[in-house]
Amino acid sequence: MRSGIFMNKQALIYVAGHRGMVGSAIVRKLRAQGFQNIITRTSAELDLRNQTAVAGFFAAEKPEYVILAAAKVGGIQANNIYRADFLYDNLTIQNNVIHAAWQNKVSKLMFLGSSCIYPKLAPQPLKEEYLLSGFLEPTNEPYAIAKIAGIKLCDAYRSQYGCNFISVMPTNLYGPKDNYDLNNSHVLPALLRKFHHAKEHGEKAVEIWGSGTPMREFLHVDDLADACYFLFENYNEAGLVNIGTGKDISIKDLALLIKKIVNYSGELKWDSSKPDGTPRKLMDVGKLHGLGWKHRIELEQGIQQVYQSTFLQAVAPGVQKSMD
Repeated sequence: MRSGIFMNKQALIYVAGHRGMVGSAIVRKLRAQGFQNIITRTSAELDLRNQTAVAGFFAAEKPEYVILAAAKVGGIQANNIYRADFLYDNLTIQNNVIHAAWQNKVSKLMFLGSSCIYPKLAPQPLKEEYLLSGFLEPTNEPYAIAKIAGIKLCDAYRSQYGCNFISVMPTNLYGPKDNYDLNNSHVLPALLRKFHHAKEHGEKAVEIWGSGTPMREFLHVDDLADACYFLFENYNEAGLVNIGTGKDISIKDLALLIKKIVNYSGELKWDSSKPDGTPRKLMDVGKLHGLGWKHRIELEQGIQQVYQSTFLQAVAPGVQKSMD
């Protein structure tokens, strides 16, 4: 394992998906470390599903390093409804970028996936070797299959062509630029929006999907960016690395925590007719800790920071207006 790959601050680094929550956090981290030659393209400027366009972009720009954070993402409902879109779009995006990276002799590529790649009933916590050891959670199977294919594609290019392509699998994320759309968001931002709206409108109860019993792990996206930077410098092997905190919380306790942070005084109502998803999804982060990285932002601190600095200042005014 070699380190210091980013010692050259003038290296051309392409961050795919730079306007999303993950990509924007990685760009912030790179800039904070002194990197100025960061290449970005919006989806309007470069459709990553277009193989010809992606090939032309790589041939013209010749990035030395690539961080592939672009993906079609969403919560349980979006994953379950738009199954073809989630499978096709994600497969196409990652196939085009990874193939073009090989064609243009990119020095190193990082592929970002998700903890949903693991089997629904895999032993907890989830170790990297549990990949493909059982059936996936049906509601997000298309997205998970695409991400598993991305891991295997990186390993295949490494095996066949000697490419230094690595894969990292973050746990559930939250932070700046999160998605607060109730139809397409994940549980933490959805709860923030629900509780804030209920507080502002004097509602006596907040309805929450499921039973509240599933356990989930959450990582602040700034911690993810820090871990990605660390791994880009220090990890050069096949397979994948879990990125998380190694701690989880029930959805019920998460709701109570957000209720406290938002200062909402009403009741919780659980809609058990709605799906819970995977019963538990805790990452084993022993491999990451062994490499020398641990998270810094604890959950209550992180949610408080997001609510005050991101949600209230940027999202809440628009949310209130749209829901009135």
